[in-house]
Amino acid sequence: MKYAFPDNFWWGSASSALQTEGAREGETTWDYWFAREPNRFHNGVGPQQTSTFYQHWKMDIQLLKQLNHNSFRTSISWARLIPDGIGEVNPEAVDFYNQVIDELNEQGITPFITLFHFDMPMAMQEIGGWENRDVVDAYARYAQICFELFGDRVLHWFTFNEPIVPVEGGYLYDFHYPNVVDFRRAATVAYHTVLAHAQAVRAYRAGHYAGEIGIVLNLTPSYPRSQNPADVKAAHIADLMFNRSFLDPVLRGEYPADLVALLKSYDQLPACKPEDGFLIAEGKIDLLGVNYYQPRRVKCRDSAVNPQAPFMPEWFFDSYEMPGRKMNPYRGWEIYEPGIYDILVNLRDNYGNPRCFISENGMGVENEQRFIENGQINDRYRIEFISEHLAWLHKGISEGCNCLGYHMWTFIDNWSWCNAYKNRYGFIQLDLETQQRTIKKSGEWFAATALNNSFEKE
Repeated sequence: MKYAFPDNFWWGSASSALQTEGAREGETTWDYWFAREPNRFHNGVGPQQTSTFYQHWKMDIQLLKQLNHNSFRTSISWARLIPDGIGEVNPEAVDFYNQVIDELNEQGITPFITLFHFDMPMAMQEIGGWENRDVVDAYARYAQICFELFGDRVLHWFTFNEPIVPVEGGYLYDFHYPNVVDFRRAATVAYHTVLAHAQAVRAYRAGHYAGEIGIVLNLTPSYPRSQNPADVKAAHIADLMFNRSFLDPVLRGEYPADLVALLKSYDQLPACKPEDGFLIAEGKIDLLGVNYYQPRRVKCRDSAVNPQAPFMPEWFFDSYEMPGRKMNPYRGWEIYEPGIYDILVNLRDNYGNPRCFISENGMGVENEQRFIENGQINDRYRIEFISEHLAWLHKGISEGCNCLGYHMWTFIDNWSWCNAYKNRYGFIQLDLETQQRTIKKSGEWFAATALNNSFEKE
């Protein structure tokens, strides 16, 4: 069967400043944490050892061209552009980002630029990070500077990438700095992130720039174990906390009333100011990026909550391991292709069918050297993963969902937060010793799919 996509469909991939650039200038929370606890990072490999985009950007953009990308998302590093978060702009950073943006445009690759992809300047974290409203104001200033510097050539902006992740990692589950476990502080961080987003949107609108502004959310559909009311309620609460806590403010301009009521009943609401509601209402977006990797399967709790334990989302649900589920064993994540369709249908039916695109989808595999044939990684599993997801995406589009593109994570094997290079995600293999880049079979497949705006599948 042939799957053909709409004209002007965005074919591309996504990456981030911290995971690719290297040559760090301003210190981020990642640099600080790695210097103190290298044992928390896979094989002791920290954020200095990236895929060297800072040196090789021109070559890498040529590779994007070779993969027939018509669009590419990366981020600007706040810490590179304004090393202390609030002071002088670093002219070398301006030159670098100007060169990258100009080269992308020259090669016919539309730049999609994210303002914040997990890389808080350490100077901002030292005064409380997203817990401090002064940092919200500093971020809004940083965003405005980016719009002024690059807004004439960047027409697709994103305020945040996966803003729920710093909340989960830094303030609930101890997998990002500052390694806090405190729900109320987590809720404050999430709330202030929404305020920061809305301030950036307000600044963008005020500047009357030619492009559009959005946000990238990692949406994990919450599926109940059964239709038993207790399981359905558990899935609803998981959805409220992990999806709708950001989805509703950015698409509807307000929080779900039942989420507010739930947090209020447990005395976990962040401090709000009367004018915040007006600001959040102004933060409605033009374009939603959807990162989809895995579903969330939940059931009602089987055991009572320990009243001495910290208040956590898991007070309301347990995770459910569905028998027979398909797994990516290297990442420990379920592979469930229809989830991408369910997300689009939910957006169509419950959120007014916003303009959106798949901004990340990907499969990390360990020790891919096993699959080298004639000097090239034959990653058939990745081609199968992408084509299955694209088939469900195609179904959503054919049923009227307003999805405009598909970006894969990622174009080249890159450094991944605490996992370093354990799992490889790229269309292009990176040799860490030589920095040599070699296109994998999946890269060739994607280049052909993008060129033809379609693919064939049995």
